[in-house]
Amino acid sequence: MSAASSPLPMFPGIAGKRVLVTGASSGLGLHFAKVLADQGAHVTLAARRIGRVTDLAQGITATGGRAEALELDVSSAASVRNGLGSLEIDILVNNAGMTVSQSALDHDEDALDRIIDTNLKGVFRVAQVAADGMKAKDRGGCILNVASILGHRVIGHASAYAASKAGVLHLTRSLALEWARYGIRVNAICPGYIETDINRDFFQTDPGRALIKRIPQRRLGQPGDLDGALLLLVSDLGHAMTGTDITVDGGHLVSSM
Repeated sequence: MSAASSPLPMFPGIAGKRVLVTGASSGLGLHFAKVLADQGAHVTLAARRIGRVTDLAQGITATGGRAEALELDVSSAASVRNGLGSLEIDILVNNAGMTVSQSALDHDEDALDRIIDTNLKGVFRVAQVAADGMKAKDRGGCILNVASILGHRVIGHASAYAASKAGVLHLTRSLALEWARYGIRVNAICPGYIETDINRDFFQTDPGRALIKRIPQRRLGQPGDLDGALLLLVSDLGHAMTGTDITVDGGHLVSSM
């Protein structure tokens, strides 16, 4: 879909910008990439599966957008350094993440390292390289970190994931403070339960339906529910917003325990 045919209004300050979306091979990352391409941005879809993001980038360009693919493993400092060293970035959507559903007593070092390396250190690595380029060219920029409502509250069997997302929120505030002087804004969004290909089957099960009943709106979120927060925080409409996070969760955070 081209920018001209987008059902969303055009938000100022996005068209023509160079956007990097990590974890863009599926789910929210792919959705964010498409939304920003529809807004007229030149989008780089980054993920470890280069074949997958190459096909997706070609799909965007075939419908009038501007997109390219990048092989990137955010858990590897070398991959981030080599992949982003010469890439111009005006807007970064730090979306790559992973989780393991496991009791804290059963978490081994490998699982813990993979979660922290991807969800927290990966966010830091990519933001650092992107901000260094923004500062060097004195053009400012925007960084949006995708956190989670589990950065604010916890559930069972997700201790490492929750800790990593809480770290992302504090990192967002810290980077916003340091980089404001360079015209770089750093914010976060905290999705609740959003339906994607990865979790769709689970939410058809009895435990999944029981979880939906605990959401005050009694429904799963859809990727499009995040568009308002995304576009506000990366566009010129949010030019005075930095160091903040927006929750999109159907009221889950304010529900009773």
